[in-house]
Amino acid sequence: MVQVIRPAAALAAALLLCGCGASAPVKPDRFYSLGAIPQRTAATVPAPAILLVNSLAAQGFLGGRQIVYRTRESPLVVQRYEDLLWEDPPSRAIAAALVEALRAAKVFQFVVIPADRARADFLLGGEVERFEHLPTEQPPRVSASFTLTLVRANDRGSIANRRYSGEEPVDGVSPDAMAEAFNRLTARLVAEAVRDLETLKPRLVGNSGP
Repeated sequence: MVQVIRPAAALAAALLLCGCGASAPVKPDRFYSLGAIPQRTAATVPAPAILLVNSLAAQGFLGGRQIVYRTRESPLVVQRYEDLLWEDPPSRAIAAALVEALRAAKVFQFVVIPADRARADFLLGGEVERFEHLPTEQPPRVSASFTLTLVRANDRGSIANRRYSGEEPVDGVSPDAMAEAFNRLTARLVAEAVRDLETLKPRLVGNSGP
């Protein structure tokens, strides 16, 4: 016996099948920024020179905007959150934080960026090596590491090359808590870099000319 499927029944079956195969609603992207670095009053006279701060280099996922994480179960696997992103890549945001902090501390007479097209006496650059969330650690935390190199602009002679790294606990389980921890850690590492550059000022005086 041949069963006849009426058009209305066929449409209902098709909608049911489509409903069963439908994916969950897409979560909206959330963008986080590395906020303003705490300001502090300059304690000494700035070095009479112009410092150019370049954007930091970054390899792989660190050059993008997706927030990177790593779990204890898969320590060799670097993963990215699909819907949690940085407003700017960490390499660019850390460089901007350095510019802001150096200007506030008045380590140099002028601190410029490449877009300023100024003739600088010294160049500051480097690379972001690690900037990741560790959600399965006890306690959960964030981890960061970057190197900075200070050179003379006239002959590219190296003055200093240092690595800054650290971790910061995450106070909570929300993405906001993770972003706040990244901000605290970035502020601490940038402050260390500024202090180190301040200690170099006696060596910079008289070495800024051609």
